[in-house]
Amino acid sequence: MRIFDPHIHMTSRTTDDYQAMYDAGVRALAEPSFWLGQPRTSPASFFDYFDSLLGWEPFRAAQYGIAHHCTLALNPKEANDPRCTPVLDALPRYLVKDSVVAVGEIGYDSMTPAEDTALAAQLQLAADHGLPALVHTPHRDKLAGLRRTVDVVRESHLPPERVLLDHLNETTVKEAADSGAWLGFSIYPDTKMDEDRMVAVLRSHGTERVLVNSAADWGRSDPLKTRRVGDAMLAAGFTDDDVDQVLWRNPVAFYGLSGRLHLDLPSPAALHEGNSVLRGGE
Repeated sequence: MRIFDPHIHMTSRTTDDYQAMYDAGVRALAEPSFWLGQPRTSPASFFDYFDSLLGWEPFRAAQYGIAHHCTLALNPKEANDPRCTPVLDALPRYLVKDSVVAVGEIGYDSMTPAEDTALAAQLQLAADHGLPALVHTPHRDKLAGLRRTVDVVRESHLPPERVLLDHLNETTVKEAADSGAWLGFSIYPDTKMDEDRMVAVLRSHGTERVLVNSAADWGRSDPLKTRRVGDAMLAAGFTDDDVDQVLWRNPVAFYGLSGRLHLDLPSPAALHEGNSVLRGGE
């Protein structure tokens, strides 16, 4: 089973997670930029973080045989903080980087006017840079948030077929599918979707344009949830080809819209800017 995790925050994970993911079949991933866990105090915090997603994390992933890509943006939660919003002016110089395969994650957290502004501006940036967009739908008032998101996408210059609507569930999947966008599902131990609910959605809606991710982050989450969905699909009677479509071909097709997807890993470098992930080795 080959797996492309299309949404996982490896900055918050350990090297043991990389090894376990590789052993489970993960060979590629996309890491969206997200919040720090505590309030950022200036745009400079974003710049160091973006640099790490472009340099250090690809280096770390390559040590474990995993191709690392990223999506960059001002995320919805921090779009409400005026100390952070100047990052929008600096994003264009990052969006031209080779390993940036989408603008994201953008969208809604609390559905505020500030989030409206940031979402519209970054959909335009995606259109301007020929990139798709990874859109975070809110965890509260999900259907209202999904509808508001779809309205903003329709008003933008980015076609819906270049948008991935993420964090969907049973209440939002039909309207998301009707919008023409790609469909993203985050699988968590306690919240969001689980494996069995995901299998039920796949039975109802099919495997076309569906992406499954672990979205593993600072809280309780599981970077192997993609593999667990694949195993649950097989146990439910889906074919190996169905699993390959959901866990590999669909994310490759979506992020391939960027023209920047590189799945063949070069030989991993020994050092990144003088640093190594090795401890106690030769």
